[in-house]
Amino acid sequence: MERMSWALVWLSLAFNLVVAISVCDGQFPAMFVMGDSLVDNGNNNGLSSLAKSNYPPYGIDFQGGPTGRFTNGKTIIDLLGDLLGLPLLPAFTVTFTGQQDIWVGVNYASAAAGILDESGLNLGDRFSLRQQVENFKSTLNQLRNQMEQDTLNQYLAKSLVVINIGSNDYINNYLMPSIYSSSSTYTPEAFAEHLINDYDAQIMALYNLGLRKFLLAAIGPLGCIPNQLAKGFAPPGKCVSAVNDMVEIFNRRLKNLVDQLNHGNYTEAIFVYGNTYGAFNDILGNPATYGKH
Repeated sequence: MERMSWALVWLSLAFNLVVAISVCDGQFPAMFVMGDSLVDNGNNNGLSSLAKSNYPPYGIDFQGGPTGRFTNGKTIIDLLGDLLGLPLLPAFTVTFTGQQDIWVGVNYASAAAGILDESGLNLGDRFSLRQQVENFKSTLNQLRNQMEQDTLNQYLAKSLVVINIGSNDYINNYLMPSIYSSSSTYTPEAFAEHLINDYDAQIMALYNLGLRKFLLAAIGPLGCIPNQLAKGFAPPGKCVSAVNDMVEIFNRRLKNLVDQLNHGNYTEAIFVYGNTYGAFNDILGNPATYGKH
């Protein structure tokens, strides 16, 4: 569940989002978010999990204090919401009281979650991507009670879906051979393909439910995070290249999937690849550009 806390890693997502907006029919009425701790806004608060952040020093710069966001202030999703003119999204787990405005969207992200159901099990309960899609179906049932079907169809088609997931399938699965068998079962190439196949299935499930605008984030350079550096597999000041190589295999396959989906027969759909890996590498390679001297 180790996460990169650098918001600048997501600069490319904001750029790609602007591109997506330019080809969409008007403003996004809502945003639906799925993913892991990078975008979780409190869904793990009530779970039996080690992956929680609803206590200080998390949230020290956020109005209202700790909320379950894995950051001192706003997440990239909050910042994208600001860009789109949307209010802060409610976490899925608090949408059953009837007091939350789900018309603006819902955040389903869960810290430690992965594309695979088993990823992150070592940290306790979490909502995997598959379960997050199931949770969206619950929201959809609520929306059906609030909108005519034709209105709902148009609303879903114009809404934005942001998915940031996959890191835990490596750092809390494939790269933990003492707990998980995936690294002995799959080569890095085969594992990436396994992940992409499962990912594709969930994207198609969301498409079949009526969603049409997808922003899919790549995995960042996990070989540069403390979780991996602490294992001593890289020279001082360097990243673990073997881990980054694995991640790049996944990212290439994800980009290929996005290209295939955009050239497929998916009516009115657009799929945007968010190159977070490239964004962070640019920060490392050109620190002066980002104010580091």
